[in-house]
Amino acid sequence: MLTHIDEKGNATMVDVSNKNITLRNAYACSSVILGEKIFKLVKSNEIEKGDVLNTAKIAGIMAAKKTSNLIPLC
Repeated sequence: MLTHIDEKGNATMVDVSNKNITLRNAYACSSVILGEKIFKLVKSNEIEKGDVLNTAKIAGIMAAKKTSNLIPLC
């Protein structure tokens, strides 16, 4: 049974004010396929526009912080 869907299939709000606080973890992964030349440039941090890996880490953190705004009823 889906808690946020009523018997007619409509989305509904659920009262969670009495719910206990719980710790939840989420994990995500991805694969990026690069050619040998670009891989070496990324690995040695020699991409002209800056640090690709740290930019990706920051983007991931920022996205995770926005999960509740991006996923309905999250």
